[in-house]
Amino acid sequence: MIKVMFVCLGNICRSPMAEFFLKDLVRKQGLESEFYIESSATSYEEVGNDVHYGTVRKLNSVGIPVEHREAKRLSKSDYDKFDYILGMEESNIRNILRIVGQDNDNKVYRLLDFSDNPRDIADPWYTGNFDKTYEDILEGCKAFLEKVIS
Repeated sequence: MIKVMFVCLGNICRSPMAEFFLKDLVRKQGLESEFYIESSATSYEEVGNDVHYGTVRKLNSVGIPVEHREAKRLSKSDYDKFDYILGMEESNIRNILRIVGQDNDNKVYRLLDFSDNPRDIADPWYTGNFDKTYEDILEGCKAFLEKVIS
């Protein structure tokens, strides 16, 4: 089983969007039993809060189900539990490494590092642009899945 943890600052916008998108993608490809997928935050700011309404609205508009969940913070022990820890931007990567320590097993990446155009995914909590965030996450998740299953 491939265990994937998506991480952003608050775990209410980008990382749950990636979590629900990848869960939907692997389910549609019949790979659901081969993946375990979660998401978390690098900060405590939103811990306990549900998914941001902008993320819910965007995912619902493209037919991706969103379950109720509470934001949680990444823990040091998550490093041993997951095969991939995928941040959304460079600042997430720095904060992930502050939490988990060194990345001796090469598990920590930006999601779009798997794409043909590696870059950060902007935080829609600040930009308000959930469509752009969704497009970036779609690109990253498809590239990641292709790389992992090939």
